[in-house]
Amino acid sequence: MRDLHGGPLMFLGPTMNPKLAFEISGRIPHLSMRMKKHCKRAMKYVTKMKELDPNLDVLYPGLKEHPQHSLLNSMSNKDYGFGGVFCIDMKTEGRACRLMDTLQNSTKFGFMGVSLGYYETLMTCSSRSTNSMMDSKEKESAGISPGLVRFSVGYVGTFEQKWSQFTKAYSEM
Repeated sequence: MRDLHGGPLMFLGPTMNPKLAFEISGRIPHLSMRMKKHCKRAMKYVTKMKELDPNLDVLYPGLKEHPQHSLLNSMSNKDYGFGGVFCIDMKTEGRACRLMDTLQNSTKFGFMGVSLGYYETLMTCSSRSTNSMMDSKEKESAGISPGLVRFSVGYVGTFEQKWSQFTKAYSEM
């Protein structure tokens, strides 16, 4: 593996594309600031969502009622919180898709996507996208309901602006 000229690394590419490496190196210095904002916003969203609709199933390890809250709290870096990804369960795939469509196309809250890594808020209906190849028993065993929507919180725009966009879309449901 160490032979750069004749071993497997020659074919696998031991170095990163220089342009990509340069772009990444420019983002590394402020990654911690972005991650802190990402995590704090997620916690703010889930707290407000529980206030907005106490019957809404919100899944986030930062909520005390989450079954793994204590474990993650004991392991996490307190400056970063509990991550920037959370889920809400809209119960049915149809309701999940309607909410995401409204959030993307009517209120401009975020974008539908399969990958959840971006500076804008992204969302996906897991049973229909990333986990669509699982059968219903596998999904149930993994806790993936037909209406589960995963959100990766972006850091673009003010929280108040984004919250207003979310509540408008949710009220239309």
